[in-house]
Amino acid sequence: MHKIVFIAGMTGAGKSVVADELVKNGFAFVRFGQITLDKVKEQGLEPIEENERRIREGIRKEHGQAAFALLNIPKFDELLKNSNVVGDGLYSWLEYKVLKEKYKDSMYVVAVYAPPEMRYQRLENRAVENDEKQRFRSFTRKEAKARDYAEIENSEKGGPIAMADFTIINTGTIEDLKQKTREILLKIK
Repeated sequence: MHKIVFIAGMTGAGKSVVADELVKNGFAFVRFGQITLDKVKEQGLEPIEENERRIREGIRKEHGQAAFALLNIPKFDELLKNSNVVGDGLYSWLEYKVLKEKYKDSMYVVAVYAPPEMRYQRLENRAVENDEKQRFRSFTRKEAKARDYAEIENSEKGGPIAMADFTIINTGTIEDLKQKTREILLKIK
C-alpha cells in the first residue's frame, strides 16, 4: 500500500521545501490550503492574509474543523491508487484525527519547526515571481504573527505538530532541510 505523508508547521517553517523534496522522490502533491486560494481568486479578492483568513474560516464554519481534510480526501484517495502522496499544510487537530482514522498505519506526519522570529524574517524576504499557486508569497511580520495566532487559536494547529511522527528543526540552510527530509524518507519507505 502507498504511503501518505502530511506536512504540518507554521507559516514560513519550510513545509513547502519538505513537500517539494518528497515530490522529487516520486510523491504526488496536494496542498491543503489551495482550496482557500482558489476561492479567494474565484471571488475576485486580493490574495492578502485578511481575505484568506476570512475564506479559510468560512470554509471551516460551513464544513467543520476537519473541512480541509474532508474536502481533500477524494484527491488523496485518487492519487494513492498510483503513488505515495504528500499533503502540504495539515492544519487542525480534528483534521489529523479524521485522516489518522482513515489512513491508519499508512499515514505519517512530519512537523517542520522554525522559531517565530526566523519565520517572520523569511516571510518578509520571500517573493517568488510566477508563483501562481501562491505557495511562496511574502507576509509582513504583522500578517505572519496574526496568522500564527489565528491558526493556533481557531484551528488548533498545535495538535498535529505535537503528534507528528517526525519533527524537523529548520534553523539551517535549505540544503540542510532537504537532507533532513531525505533522511526521514528512508525511514518511511
